[in-house]
Amino acid sequence: MQTVKIPVSIDPIRAASSGLRYEGTILGKQLKRLSELCTGDCSDVVVSLECGVDIQGIVYLRGKAVTELTLLCQRCMTQVTTEVTVDFCFSPCKTEAEIDELPDAYDPIECNEIGELRLHQLIEDELIVAMPIIPMHDDNNCKSGSKDVVVGEIEPAHEERANPFAVLEKLKSK
Repeated sequence: MQTVKIPVSIDPIRAASSGLRYEGTILGKQLKRLSELCTGDCSDVVVSLECGVDIQGIVYLRGKAVTELTLLCQRCMTQVTTEVTVDFCFSPCKTEAEIDELPDAYDPIECNEIGELRLHQLIEDELIVAMPIIPMHDDNNCKSGSKDVVVGEIEPAHEERANPFAVLEKLKSK
């Protein structure tokens, strides 16, 4: 299959009835929200997408997106490159009843007023959700490694507080 640019929007019902498949890329610079979360460049996203109708008659969009993100290591505060991979399976729904009847294997998505789905935005959302919460290097590759980081000091308590149950202790001994 030829590698092409992934379309910005598609009609999922029409694409599923035609059994369309896409394998291609989305330029990293087109994904503005994802680029804002990175400290360096966001590489191009490699996407494979299959549109179809399953044996229950449910329209689906199944695919995979892979990219490399340059994030800030939260231990040593230097750049770390992380590969983010997302597997997804969506089905367009129009009503709450359709969403409730949808099998767990599918995630519901809403189409716009003309019945199209913004594919770039959907893939960008999935990549943002799949980003590591705390990006960091491996212990062996991190500049601070396994060193303990001290943020502040806690002074030990010097005064001893009176035991609030001392009165009960006196009553027990009588």
